[in-house]
Amino acid sequence: MGKIVLVTGVARQLGGRLVRRIQRDPEVDRVIGVDVVPPGDRAAGALFVQADIRQPTIARVLAEHNVDTVVHMDVTGTPLGTGGSRATVKETNVIGTMQLLGACQKSPTVKRLVIKSSTSVYGAAPRDPAVFTETTPPKSLPSGGFAKDAVEVEGYVRGFARRRPDVAVCVLRFANILGPRADSPLAEYLSLPVLPTVFGYDPRLQFVHEDDVIDVLRIALHEPRRGTLNSGTFNVTGEGVLLLSQCSRRLGRPTVPVLLPAVNWVGSALRTVGVTDFSPEQIRLLTHGRVVSTVQMRETLGFVPQYSTADTFEDFARSRGVGLLPPEVLARTVDRVSGFVSSAGKERS
Repeated sequence: MGKIVLVTGVARQLGGRLVRRIQRDPEVDRVIGVDVVPPGDRAAGALFVQADIRQPTIARVLAEHNVDTVVHMDVTGTPLGTGGSRATVKETNVIGTMQLLGACQKSPTVKRLVIKSSTSVYGAAPRDPAVFTETTPPKSLPSGGFAKDAVEVEGYVRGFARRRPDVAVCVLRFANILGPRADSPLAEYLSLPVLPTVFGYDPRLQFVHEDDVIDVLRIALHEPRRGTLNSGTFNVTGEGVLLLSQCSRRLGRPTVPVLLPAVNWVGSALRTVGVTDFSPEQIRLLTHGRVVSTVQMRETLGFVPQYSTADTFEDFARSRGVGLLPPEVLARTVDRVSGFVSSAGKERS
């Protein structure tokens, strides 16, 4: 008998893709997809159960199908469809995870649990270390939004791991997920014709390609290979970093620097017109940036991404088309302005 895998959040793009991928896996016998709405053809071929993980009925689903592996994908920063709200997202992230973990705790068949988390749990602050490892405590815990949800989710997962030490638990902290089909708040921000930025700051960013997300999730749900360990907490991102200014150049989208006191007002205005989720946590990321170590991902988990941060962003940029200015024209213009400012500064000194 192969694995019986339950995947939550299959109505979303990544959840549906994971289901289609592991259905072709010879070590997987059955795949059960769970979500509040039907996934359409996103999870074609899998057994779909329409259920809300915020309700106790999820325990019955685990029991009826003798599930031994659970992949919790329904931890996200955006509502499902157009009718959702931030309150609904938080309930699904936090209350839904609590109910799912409670069901897993009572299930005698569950032996492996994989959680989709985020590097946003580290927060973003001016005194952050240059690089976060999985054991680095945040200088300032996220105060709201998806980042705070992720912190709470991981807290509940650690409690579950203590109560069920016989279950292998793998927490994957993904950096900003991008790709041609990316639908995250950051992808929406980077798709704006003009990018509002924080004056005087040029944050370092990391990206992980959606294809690599699927690959590492598939690895995590299996038994570890020799010399690797598929339990624990792992940062997952592509190699290298990009500055926000480099991102804008490659997109061909000009930036509009905004003084820090006015940034929150700009974010509120963007949310009002429904352009993007310009939350306070995202503003902090676009101010201070965040870089994480991937040593554990490579050496312990045994995963090497196909895409670097730069490769990931290039693939995303191609999918968004040419911005207001061709990237090479924007780059030359920025270089000239920077050179002029530098020369003027030297003359004054």
